[in-house]
Amino acid sequence: MTSVARDLPASPGVETRSIGGHRRARVRRRLFSRGLLYVAATGLALWVLAPIYLITITAFSPRPVVYGYPKEVIPSQFSTDTISFFANATGVLPSLWRSVLVAVVTLVASTIIGAPAGYAIARFAFRGRNAFRLTVLSTRAFPIVILSIPLAVTFIDWGIYDTVWSVALMHTALALPFTILITSSIFVGVPKDLEEAALTLGCTPATAFLRVVLPLALPGLAAASIFTFVLSWNEVFAAVILTLRERTLPALVLSQLNDSPIPFRFAAAWFMMAPSLLFIFVIRRYLLGLWGRVSR
Repeated sequence: MTSVARDLPASPGVETRSIGGHRRARVRRRLFSRGLLYVAATGLALWVLAPIYLITITAFSPRPVVYGYPKEVIPSQFSTDTISFFANATGVLPSLWRSVLVAVVTLVASTIIGAPAGYAIARFAFRGRNAFRLTVLSTRAFPIVILSIPLAVTFIDWGIYDTVWSVALMHTALALPFTILITSSIFVGVPKDLEEAALTLGCTPATAFLRVVLPLALPGLAAASIFTFVLSWNEVFAAVILTLRERTLPALVLSQLNDSPIPFRFAAAWFMMAPSLLFIFVIRRYLLGLWGRVSR
């Protein structure tokens, strides 16, 4: 009887319960992994947003509140006295304008030079392409400390020392390797068949690039532009070495940091943070388009 019972097929009810149990286990594992992903994303968001929030509420708090303890997580008083004091300090607004100008020039120059180079790497097979990529990346291996003195002497000979153009050239050189590599990866993701179809329909290579390739690559180019802008905005060492009077905002803040009160430092941090956040806010729609394209 035992061997006969073992050879008999399982009843339909047992098979249904088994399939249902496996399905519920898969659903639980999926919900658990998704929950872990949400927890990790929430933790990462809080890690990034918490300093921004604390800097903002401290910069817009009255001075007695800044020195008070314990700190209020949700402030009850707001004041623009510290921000106004920092903005009206000597040289702050001109240095802020110079920082914006340097970042914009760096963004435009690195994109104009780096995007065609990235397109050539992505679209054309030529001898030494991998070596060229490695060479482009290896330029970041040279520290700015080693290059600072020769660059300063060179810019003095050119007559552009202590100007925004010298800092913009240096920042372009720093951002260009990453711009080339990022844009090459972006153009690889654009199907070549679409470009070839545009050529068969009467477009020239230039018009096919402008009408077909460039619109599809705009989200990735926006991501590369954010990286370039933030790199130029936050860079301080080259700005300190290459300028004396025409300094950018990070270089000016660094030179006055030790002699400044705590409210002044928080106001400076907010001034240095706000333009980057504003730029990212403007570019975000291109990034959302890239995210939607990748998620599909």
